[in-house]
Amino acid sequence: MTREETDAIINKYAALVTGAGVIDNELYGKYEVKRGLRDISGKGVLVGLTEISEIDSYIIEDGDLVPCEGKLFYRGINIEKIVQGFIDENRFGFEEVCFLLLFGSLPGQEELEAFTALLMENAALPDNFVRDTILNAPSKDMMNSLAKCVLTLYAYDENPDDISVANVIRQSIRLIAQFPLLAVYGYQSFTYLHKNQSLVIHSPQKGLSTAQNILHMLRQDSSYSSLEARVLDLALVLHAEHGGGNNSTFTTHVVTSSHTDTYSSVAASLGSLKGPRHGGANAKVVQMFRDMQEKLSDWHDDDAISAYLEKILNREAFDQSGLIYGMGHAVYSLSDPRAKIFRRFVEQLAAEKGRLEEYTLHSKVEYLAPQVIGKMRKIYKGVSANVDFYSGFVYSMLDLPEELYTPLFAVARLAGWSAHRIEELVNAGKIIRPAYKSVSKQRPYTPLDKREV
Repeated sequence: MTREETDAIINKYAALVTGAGVIDNELYGKYEVKRGLRDISGKGVLVGLTEISEIDSYIIEDGDLVPCEGKLFYRGINIEKIVQGFIDENRFGFEEVCFLLLFGSLPGQEELEAFTALLMENAALPDNFVRDTILNAPSKDMMNSLAKCVLTLYAYDENPDDISVANVIRQSIRLIAQFPLLAVYGYQSFTYLHKNQSLVIHSPQKGLSTAQNILHMLRQDSSYSSLEARVLDLALVLHAEHGGGNNSTFTTHVVTSSHTDTYSSVAASLGSLKGPRHGGANAKVVQMFRDMQEKLSDWHDDDAISAYLEKILNREAFDQSGLIYGMGHAVYSLSDPRAKIFRRFVEQLAAEKGRLEEYTLHSKVEYLAPQVIGKMRKIYKGVSANVDFYSGFVYSMLDLPEELYTPLFAVARLAGWSAHRIEELVNAGKIIRPAYKSVSKQRPYTPLDKREV
């Protein structure tokens, strides 16, 4: 059978499934199905309890939900206070946040030093892992490369299926330490084998933070400025955790509830995060602004910017998706606290990199987009810039390749996933199995010789 014949059969099957598989939208209302596990107000359906993080996006007044400025808490501590704390003390914060998320409290000086040393001790990959796994059939998508590496690490673990809390903590610490290497080395093998670039592999250095080591390993000359490392560290902190209801973390809970192994759980969450509706949005923001900059002759013209945004919403510009990437959030309405924190440092980095004009354009879009969306779309809550609106711009100013944007998200979010996995195991909950209602009609079986084609 030729490729063309095979494709014709597959396309026939696809048309059959598409035609038969569409469910009447009215049925979702009839049976009160919360599509996406959210109701029309945007409030999520409560499916679990957590002590790991909290998101505040509204207050209740006279029984009504009233949008408020967004707040994010890690283990009950406001993320703004956490960030201000390590910035005021002129140190890196990601390792401290990993400790906080995993163990529930901020570490003391000795605890932080010991935990940071433990991460470094666990960063080394198994012998020949780079050659045998990362360089062997490298994927063109770094998230798939990460998933392959994680599943392969299962084979190197002496107790991979042990789901005792102590063993899962051991596995989590090791994966948190190894993820920066897996992401960077995966990208370098991709450029080497698919783009004919030189292969340069740097080992992580003791005494460097996670953010510093990422830049050290990624760049051929291992050079970076202090501000670059600080901003990347901030990005890791802001992406480390975001409640149990986001798609990839909920995946962690669902998969963990089946009592599968840590590596399978992480691989499943990676698959969720890869999607452009979740972790892949930051790259879309960069691509959207690149298109905008090419199309607009004057980046200071508010009317021209608004007109371009209207074209996006009308599916006439950029990728015809009708989405202004980086704007709006499933939970936040008036503001995303992560975007607000990021904004303060983005301008500093833009000045250092000579890209203040682009920063100004971002600021204008952040101001104008909610007005355009409010005029053209029926919305049930406020619309504001989310963390992806600035993170992609930050990564581009750090000269990070777009292929690594979502993997870096995973490097950070692994801390949150690990904390939620441990929480699910500690609480020994039931396997997560929500209900689906069948709306198909029952019908008799037809013998093969009597079926109509």
